[in-house]
Amino acid sequence: MTKLNLIIAIITVSLISCNRGDKKEAITASNEISVDKTSGSCPYLTKDSKGNIVLSWIKKIDTTNSIYCYAISMDEGKTFSKPIEIPGSTNVHPHGENMPKVIFKPSGDIIVAWGAANPNPKNAYSGLVYYSQSFDDGKTWTKPKSLTTDTASFDQRYFDMALLPNGEAGITWLDNRKQWSNEGSGLYYATTNGKNGFQNERLIGGPCCQCCRTDLFIDTKQNIHVLYRAIIKDSIRDMVHIVSTDKGKSFTLPERISQDNWVISGCPHTGPAMAENKEGLQFAWFTGGSGSGIYYNNSKDNGRTFSARDSVSGKASKHCQITTLPNHHILIVWNESFTNGNKFNSRIGIEERDPNGNTIHKQYITSPASNSSFPVIYPVNSNKVVVAYTEDLNNKEQVLYKQVLFK
Repeated sequence: MTKLNLIIAIITVSLISCNRGDKKEAITASNEISVDKTSGSCPYLTKDSKGNIVLSWIKKIDTTNSIYCYAISMDEGKTFSKPIEIPGSTNVHPHGENMPKVIFKPSGDIIVAWGAANPNPKNAYSGLVYYSQSFDDGKTWTKPKSLTTDTASFDQRYFDMALLPNGEAGITWLDNRKQWSNEGSGLYYATTNGKNGFQNERLIGGPCCQCCRTDLFIDTKQNIHVLYRAIIKDSIRDMVHIVSTDKGKSFTLPERISQDNWVISGCPHTGPAMAENKEGLQFAWFTGGSGSGIYYNNSKDNGRTFSARDSVSGKASKHCQITTLPNHHILIVWNESFTNGNKFNSRIGIEERDPNGNTIHKQYITSPASNSSFPVIYPVNSNKVVVAYTEDLNNKEQVLYKQVLFK
């Protein structure tokens, strides 16, 4: 081979290598890590008052009992501390749509909330929400309290909590108390008052689909947003948005984020998710209307109008969550069922969109042989997030997490 031909061959091989796979993947996930060797489920990610990532979950004690706990990461989600168990939370009822949550107030106080079963003649599937507070960095905890003292409330479920601009915690939930005779739960809202716990509960919306989680979100302008699946005209179950611009004193009338017109006599057990970037509010949800699957859209005017929906994943996908990165990119995670030979498995998908909502990359971050569900996501920086989820390993549920990097 002549020297010229050798040079041409080297250049050709180099170009082929660049085009065929020597480039780094746009999305890369670390190996999965078990947060605790004990069986567990219902992961939730947040941060403490010092900015450390916190992972909470329900840990199984034995065949019939569980306890709520959380662990703190001091290294941006690479490792987590020994779990802190919440005394009195052994009545917790594991349910991925009704996952327990923890809030770290700027004052240093911590508040946790969880759902417990409350079957009764009126509703065999009803539940209650309990909460406990710590005023010494998680060393001791108050005796668990019911979310409401109103004995007319026998069903409180599918709650969400958020840190309010004044340093208190807000909570939304679905409740059997309502002001109409037709089907559907009432949407309630309450806030903490210092060490006195949740107070001033009130009905702010409905009728709501009874078994889909609510989403409570505070934007950068201190507006309080709530997203939930409504029952419209007694048969349509679409996602609606309400907002308070006066610190929770009043909320707007509900507006559908998308005219899906999903008519279903039942509850899909998969709620919505909301985030914000410089372009406005960002939404993700599942619907079976006009094409089943997970969809995305946004609002650039605080929920007065909404963009056309855009498909994220198909009809076998559920349980989406959404977040935004410091560079204003949008990330959506979900679990997706699929056929694997003669079995049905479930994997975790993740999608990256630019600040305007245009899809950049989509990838699955768990093994095709896995059975993974109910993912949650929390940003570390513009190039890294932590994703936690529940995985069924040989009929034993465990909470796993990964660090996911973006090029």
